[in-house]
Amino acid sequence: MQTRQAGLEGTGEIRLRELVKQALRMRPSRIIVGEVRAEECLDLLLALNAGLPGMASIHANSAREALVKMCTLPLLAGENIGSRFVVPTVASSVDLVVHLSIDVSGMRRIDEIVAVPGRVENDLIETEPMFVREDERLRRLAGMPPRPERFVRRGIDLRRLLRVEAADDPCEGVRSGSIASTGRPA
Repeated sequence: MQTRQAGLEGTGEIRLRELVKQALRMRPSRIIVGEVRAEECLDLLLALNAGLPGMASIHANSAREALVKMCTLPLLAGENIGSRFVVPTVASSVDLVVHLSIDVSGMRRIDEIVAVPGRVENDLIETEPMFVREDERLRRLAGMPPRPERFVRRGIDLRRLLRVEAADDPCEGVRSGSIASTGRPA
């Protein structure tokens, strides 16, 4: 599905917000939005909050700024949408933020990956840095993805993937097939 500008007569425009709504009516198994720029962020956020897996790209200067922008864009949807609703919804809906930049040679590089554990303090979404770029390499930090049981259910071994020592295992006590309450549907 693709957006379209209005024709010369001023008709025929297809906005991204309408496409997101139509895609959700098709009962998808996931939703991927190429670039979130305006009020369609609200519909994407509501879908993610309902448990639908998905991802989107958003232009920002850092992972933190991407979260701030994701909290700001839904406010464009109308006067009845406020930050008291949006900020906690973003915190509970977003699991990871991968920030890319373009280096001097024009190549896209991952600058940082942060986990979003779902906590909000003073209207600021808490993050846990997982990886950061240092000297042309990504360096692993202590952050872990939230809700590790989701990875286990899909057969992803977080320990091996992230090279986690047994003492730091986020999946301790979570076995394949076990169900733990995460606050939102799987």
